[in-house]
Amino acid sequence: MAFTVERIRAEVADLLGEDPAGIPLDEDLADWGLDSVRLMSLAERWRAEGADVAFVRLAERPEVGAWAALLGATA
Repeated sequence: MAFTVERIRAEVADLLGEDPAGIPLDEDLADWGLDSVRLMSLAERWRAEGADVAFVRLAERPEVGAWAALLGATA
C-alpha cells in the first residue's frame, strides 16, 4: 500500500484517538500524546509494508509532514 499524507495522518490519529482532520502536518506529535511505544508500533508496521524507515528517524522529527517526506508519500 502506498504512503500518502492522509494515510499517515489517519494512522497517527487512530493511535491517538483523534480526528485525522485535526492532526497538523507540522506539530510535534509528542505534544499530542504520541509516545515511544506507539511510535515504535508505527515504525514496525511501516517496515513490514516495505518502508525503509527506522524508529530513530521517526523520533528525530515526530511530525506528519516530516514522516511523509521520509516515506516518500504522495499528497
